[in-house]
Amino acid sequence: MIKFADRVARVKGSVTLEMTAVALQLRNEGKDVLNLSAGEPDFDTPRHIVEAGKKAMDDGFTRYTPAAGLPQTREAVTAKLKRDNNIDVTPAQVIVSNGAKHALFNACMALFQEGDEVIIFAPYWVSFPEFVHLAHATPVILGSDPESNFEPHFDELAAAITPRTRGIIINSPSNPTGGVWSREAIEQTIALARESDLWIFSDECYERLTYDAPFESTASIDPAYEKILTFQSCSKTYAMTGWRMGYMAGPVEVVNAMAKIQGQSTSSPNAIAQIAAIAALTGDQGPAEEMKAAFKRRRELMVDRLSAIPGISCGNPGGAFYVFLNVEELFGKQAQGVQISSPRDVSAYLLKKYYVVTVSGEGFGDDKHIRLSYALADEDIIKATGRIAAAVSELE
Repeated sequence: MIKFADRVARVKGSVTLEMTAVALQLRNEGKDVLNLSAGEPDFDTPRHIVEAGKKAMDDGFTRYTPAAGLPQTREAVTAKLKRDNNIDVTPAQVIVSNGAKHALFNACMALFQEGDEVIIFAPYWVSFPEFVHLAHATPVILGSDPESNFEPHFDELAAAITPRTRGIIINSPSNPTGGVWSREAIEQTIALARESDLWIFSDECYERLTYDAPFESTASIDPAYEKILTFQSCSKTYAMTGWRMGYMAGPVEVVNAMAKIQGQSTSSPNAIAQIAAIAALTGDQGPAEEMKAAFKRRRELMVDRLSAIPGISCGNPGGAFYVFLNVEELFGKQAQGVQISSPRDVSAYLLKKYYVVTVSGEGFGDDKHIRLSYALADEDIIKATGRIAAAVSELE
């Protein structure tokens, strides 16, 4: 029997990647699968970005880069942050990583350790607690208000801060809820962080995919607070998930610490992808806006159709490309030999009987919802929601 390090047992597998694998397996078996679990755009990377990557290869740009990224890539990030987010940083305050997930992991490894506590709000992105566990720190999970964009209950947040608390992780727009925090919620969170000298990790990977109001980055709301780290990505905005390009902006000292860890793990970010990222961040933004418009239309289509189904409910998410569907009213019902008592049961029922792939809320620290992605064609949204309506109608 192989003896693994303790950290392997501390970390859970990614439920979202697991469901993606299930969908692929069913498709390979010839099933008519409708995958609402996807956590990535269904569009191709825009042509000018692809061409930049091809040119990089043709030009022989295939070697190691500095651990924190190419100077010109870091410069492109600073220009983007100023243009889109009203954040003023220098290239020395930016680190480019192999995806925003990599940057978040490196930051946790650089700043948190055994004995520290890090506050995370449920429903949370599946990787947040695992990053904290891997840093040997303790995630402190707090609930949030589904009636108010899944923002914190601030009396609970204030009470949860102890001398061991080291950081707070914000995810707005949110995966899995699609919720976008209000400026007031961000301001209250920053005020509490200031009082206790806490780090704020602001995961803004869906910042360009907000539909009802202009997005405000956490660091732009209080530029004077130097303990705010901004994490963004090319993945969702530019349909570049497989390119693995993300970045963090924050204090130079944090960037240098993260670069030391990154240099000993992956050596450097992908050179070709960095050149493509420059084209994405500084080039034609039209394709990104077209994708955003498509997602907004799909959001309205999915929410309208789901809202017409008795027994389930959802809000109108302000960002990302997810609907967080409340299925609590289905608990205690049954159909086709399936007993429903949890979100996991709902997801399993939809998968096995109707070939609709969703993600159960338990993986996000939630026991009432399932996550649906609308990163798929309109006709597939119509078919999938029709199957969901049929599935719910059979339960009694």
